[in-house]
Amino acid sequence: MDGKNPRHVTRREFLESLAVFGASVGLVACGGGSGGADSVGAVPGVPELPPEPEAPAGLPTRVLGRTGVEVPILGYGGAALAARYGNSLSIPDRVELVRRAYDEGIRYFDTAHQFSYSESQEVLGEGLQGIRDDVFITSKVDFWNPGAAGGQLERVDRADVARQVEDILAALGTDYVDAMFIHGTPGLEQMTVEQALEVREELGKAQDRGQVRFVGFSAHHYFDKALALIESDQFDLCMLAYGYIPRGLSRRYVPATIELRDACIARADELGMGIVAMKVLGAGLLGGFEQPVRAAACRYILKDERIHNLTIGMGSPEELDANVGSLLENTQWSDADAELLEEAGARVAELDAFRNMPAA
Repeated sequence: MDGKNPRHVTRREFLESLAVFGASVGLVACGGGSGGADSVGAVPGVPELPPEPEAPAGLPTRVLGRTGVEVPILGYGGAALAARYGNSLSIPDRVELVRRAYDEGIRYFDTAHQFSYSESQEVLGEGLQGIRDDVFITSKVDFWNPGAAGGQLERVDRADVARQVEDILAALGTDYVDAMFIHGTPGLEQMTVEQALEVREELGKAQDRGQVRFVGFSAHHYFDKALALIESDQFDLCMLAYGYIPRGLSRRYVPATIELRDACIARADELGMGIVAMKVLGAGLLGGFEQPVRAAACRYILKDERIHNLTIGMGSPEELDANVGSLLENTQWSDADAELLEEAGARVAELDAFRNMPAA
């Protein structure tokens, strides 16, 4: 198995499976091997042909927990496709970048509702036209109250969940997503656990309609809420901020936060959830370092086999090629990696962008 061509269940199979959705329903990686026919033994008087050379190895794969889906370890973070987050490429070039990611072996593509990820969904959907059923697409629904301090949500508008799902599908140009997450920020950070479970209930209805295959949530630092959602055992996946640099979206971590985050990973693993790591490069703080440092940051996470996928924003062909190339070359954590990250971490600790970040 080369990990590059996972097979989605067909649309018909997916809909038929909804009655038994609790069972493992998902992508199954195709059989691998050299690509030649099975050996039936030598034929007398006919010289044996040399074996066909094996295809070059692709990105290693891992199974997303109880979803049963096997995907390459590197996922594509769609925020990097949005102009609002600094992508200066033209729309056609961004579309081409998505297809290039597919061609280089990436099969997990993450995005979110237009409110937070802007045109990312349209770019991603166009880039994946014609190959939709060969990839695993995730998106996120957003929730917050712009009129409240901190955006704290007063109540869940249940009808808005269905509206956002419809908006997301239309933007992506597809009739289903493989996983829909409750966004961490804005979302879980501005919600109570009870409100998040209300959203989960509505996303279950989207599953019944065949619009969503699996349901998850993301979290940047409010890991007490994340742990409560994990303990509810109502989610198939979680996406957690997890990297060598101890930070989430807008907070640097104190030891107690790291301990709580690690408890989330341990419990999610016990329950068989798919676990995706984000903020692997310190939400950009390692982005300006040399590629060996960035590759070491990826291998730092991969040494934890409970993590099934690293989702990284890549806004240019150069970033994409470098990240894919590093993981094709080597995924094994080493003492040299530890030394590189120790030095880089010390430099990051002196940056005002890190030192002035509120602690959590």
